[in-house]
Amino acid sequence: MRTTKRSIAVALGAPALAAAVMLVPTAASAGPNSCDSRSNVTSALLLECVTLEGVRSHQEALQTIADANGNTRVSGSPGYDRSADYVADKLRAAGYVVTVQAFQFQTFVVLAPTVLEQVAPAPVGPIPNDILTYSGSGDVTASVSPPGGDPLGCFAADFAGFPAGNIALIGRGTPAGFPGGACTFAIKATNAFNSGASGVVIYNNAAGSINGTLGNTFALNLPVVGITQAIGQTLLATPGLVLHLKTQTLRGIATTSNVLAESRSGDPNNVIMVGAHLDSVNAGPGINDNGSGSAAILETALQIAKVKPRNMLRFAFWGAEESNLVGSTYYVNNLSSAERDRIALYLNFDMVGSPNHVFFIYDGDNSDAVGSGPGPEGSTQIEQTFERFFLQRGVPFKGTDFDGRSDYGPFIAAGVPSGGLFTGAEGIKTAEEATIWGGTAGQPYDPCYHLACDTFANNNNFALETNTDAIAYATLQYAMSTQDVNAQRGKGNFKKLVVPYPKPEAK
Repeated sequence: MRTTKRSIAVALGAPALAAAVMLVPTAASAGPNSCDSRSNVTSALLLECVTLEGVRSHQEALQTIADANGNTRVSGSPGYDRSADYVADKLRAAGYVVTVQAFQFQTFVVLAPTVLEQVAPAPVGPIPNDILTYSGSGDVTASVSPPGGDPLGCFAADFAGFPAGNIALIGRGTPAGFPGGACTFAIKATNAFNSGASGVVIYNNAAGSINGTLGNTFALNLPVVGITQAIGQTLLATPGLVLHLKTQTLRGIATTSNVLAESRSGDPNNVIMVGAHLDSVNAGPGINDNGSGSAAILETALQIAKVKPRNMLRFAFWGAEESNLVGSTYYVNNLSSAERDRIALYLNFDMVGSPNHVFFIYDGDNSDAVGSGPGPEGSTQIEQTFERFFLQRGVPFKGTDFDGRSDYGPFIAAGVPSGGLFTGAEGIKTAEEATIWGGTAGQPYDPCYHLACDTFANNNNFALETNTDAIAYATLQYAMSTQDVNAQRGKGNFKKLVVPYPKPEAK
């Protein structure tokens, strides 16, 4: 295997790293009372005070809120409103200028369990499936047909001659050269609907289930569910297939909010934004997705609050991310051009404590040459900042694409340099990844992703603590200097560390 910077941490190993750079102190070394009053002006001081216990206490509070509000913190619900109140109160008490930005959005609630079962040629059921967010309601028993053209169903012509009234069985994925870059689930479902389909079943293009969304603008009264690749292949090979598909959902306008907290000092023309979505899905409390990212940036904000940053800090807790990035999109779209230009960079943290984790860093330069392209200029340097932290710790890391599935999306679209961390969602851990990071190969990174079991117990302490330290490290670094991103002069003692990379192997 060619050695790239994705495998540098694995290649070096902890002993070589210890000789190369000074290890960053961990949060466990904090004194009993030292964090109450001091200004954490160095990484060492800050990481003593940003503790796993502090992060877990915020997650515990979010779990308690969910317990009292129907086991959910979905945007538009009392559970989300109480979560926003908790975050806002903590930030105000720490001295931040807090703004609660209200907005309306199209909400989605599943009113009854989804049914998918085989009626013919022999009854089989229930078939495991996941309803796609913003699916319509329907109760249909019908024959099943794939598109007559490309099985991905991304073009209307793919459904030429489709038998009206049948359920469409469509593959996930985007054909090469597709206009706009991504063939969304909504495009596939709309093409099927326009051809007379009475329902849609989308099978995955890789191992694992589909936990997807049709987007908050999808309004067709059409039941749409996802199934695994293996089940899809079985159904495609079944002659005379008839399925029963039933969904019962509610879509309507609701009000929710973003919570924004800004430091009282720092250059307002060079703003550092640190964000995580605060909402869960309807199905559960969302303590990893994304109580982990929210709790980590909240604890970072509280422990950095007494620092006078050179650059203004702005922490964002987004609403309605699970409804297709509505909160962050609303925020970015309502900035003036001048306000957008003042944002030096955006750091995003969505799921940073997954039980079967991998340490992913967003691939700012697309050096892996897979998936989506690089982020805006400066994103490479953000990626390298996180890489330096993991190299210091001797923790292996791996790149992950900007695939548009989290709140960095609207910032990248606006040209803002972006980066962040991720420990995996419904993707399946490979055998190679299990060898490097431990855990279980062949299982999702988060087995409780978008499920009721995403509770306080759905967590890996090592992943959460390591990533929280990385978040605090990068936040303080950029609070003091963005010289590597936009050439703005920073504090002299916050120059980037130089880590000796191993030479690549011969190809």
